[in-house]
Amino acid sequence: MADDGSPVASGAKPDLAPRLRQQPGSDARGSTGPDAGPDAGPDAGPDAGLDAPAPSPSAAAYGGAGWQPRSLSHRAEMRGAGPWSVAGVAAEYAPLTRVLLAPPGPALANAAADPDAAQVLAPVDPVRAAEEHAALADAYRAAGVEVIEMPPSTTHPNAMFCADLFAMTPEGAILARPASAVRAGEEVAVAAALAAARVPILGSMVGRATFEGADLMWLAPDRAVIGIGPRTNDEAAEQIEGLLANVGAVLERVDLAWGTMHLMGVCRIVDRDLAIAWPRRTPHRLVGLLQDAGYAVAAPDPALGETAINTGLNVVTLGPRRILMPGGVPAMAALYRDLGIEAVETPMHELRKAAGAVGCLTGIVGRAA
Repeated sequence: MADDGSPVASGAKPDLAPRLRQQPGSDARGSTGPDAGPDAGPDAGPDAGLDAPAPSPSAAAYGGAGWQPRSLSHRAEMRGAGPWSVAGVAAEYAPLTRVLLAPPGPALANAAADPDAAQVLAPVDPVRAAEEHAALADAYRAAGVEVIEMPPSTTHPNAMFCADLFAMTPEGAILARPASAVRAGEEVAVAAALAAARVPILGSMVGRATFEGADLMWLAPDRAVIGIGPRTNDEAAEQIEGLLANVGAVLERVDLAWGTMHLMGVCRIVDRDLAIAWPRRTPHRLVGLLQDAGYAVAAPDPALGETAINTGLNVVTLGPRRILMPGGVPAMAALYRDLGIEAVETPMHELRKAAGAVGCLTGIVGRAA
């Protein structure tokens, strides 16, 4: 039977050619009368309308005279000479120029009924949290840092922790793939925010890789280290090795101690020759890598207590021996002063209840080259 319902003789093949259905006001050729144009009439040949010049290797479009080659490298274009905005990180201590922040949103307020389900430590007062976050943004602006602000999340209570959602390289961002189902999808909003800010994305995770940006740290412009633990797995490390190879860098791996959330939580680089590390928490191999890269490694006294050390290490380096840190940790502030580090403090009492502070809240977009 034919496709129009009529029978087909045995042994005959149905007509498979497409049928032209004549529209009202048109002729069998499909032209539509006065609106069809002069080439649509019965004398129009098969090449009707093809009146553009023939392709020629001498035309600029085909690489001939007038062709304008893209002569700059991608890295140079990211430093103000091309279509991208100025971004990139190759040294943890270089002067900070741009950050990405996401204010706490309604989703965090809604988490008060069941903090564990939202993976925060305790109910968070949304008004105080918003005030503290605004003060954080103001502290960056006062330090001469550009702040890119995302809208607050209505669906993800932890979306304000931007450091987890991407890691910056000299040539673009590597998007995270958070390990927790509670945080799945936060990377989508960050990808959109980075694109809107004209920050290139170097890559993202595939397969079963899980990665959070707070597990990656730059030891030198050609060497980074990643912490393998509950948030970042070996599959992600393998993928990131390939991405960094494309920008001329190698990746070292260290295993995090049980009970450690991120690499960021146990070690911070504060100058070209100084890192601060949490004793008995920092992987021994990481200390060796830091020393091999030329860093002296200072450590807070364990007698200060876990809460003080954990909070006091949650800092962002503003520039060589200059940091932004949570307020209310005088013992750690004194340690920094003794090491010749200027410590700018900002309130974090309420936001710490969500299991993060200055470092966790801050997505690093750019540092001076």
